[in-house]
Amino acid sequence: MLLLLLIAIAVLFGFGFLNPIWWVAGAVLVYGVTRHARDRGGGRTRHGGGADLGDYREYRERRDRRERWDRRYSRQTRARWRREDRRDHGHRE
Repeated sequence: MLLLLLIAIAVLFGFGFLNPIWWVAGAVLVYGVTRHARDRGGGRTRHGGGADLGDYREYRERRDRRERWDRRYSRQTRARWRREDRRDHGHRE
C-alpha cells in the first residue's frame, strides 16, 4: 500500500510540470495520508521505545474505564449503599 502511494505521489509530482494543479493534487494526497496515519496512532513515542501511540491510547482508555468501573462498583461502595438502604427502611445495623 505504501509503495502504491509513493508511486502515485511521484506520478502526480511529474504531471505537475505539465499543469501545476497536479502538484496541488499531490500535496492533498500527502496531507491526507499523513493525517490518516496520525489519526490511527501511527506516530512513535519520543523516548524511542518504538511502541505505537495508538496502542498506548487504547491501553490508557481501557485503564481509565476500568478505574471508573472499580470506583462505581467497588465492594465498599456497594456495602455503603446497602447500609444506606437499611437506614432508609428503618432497619438497625
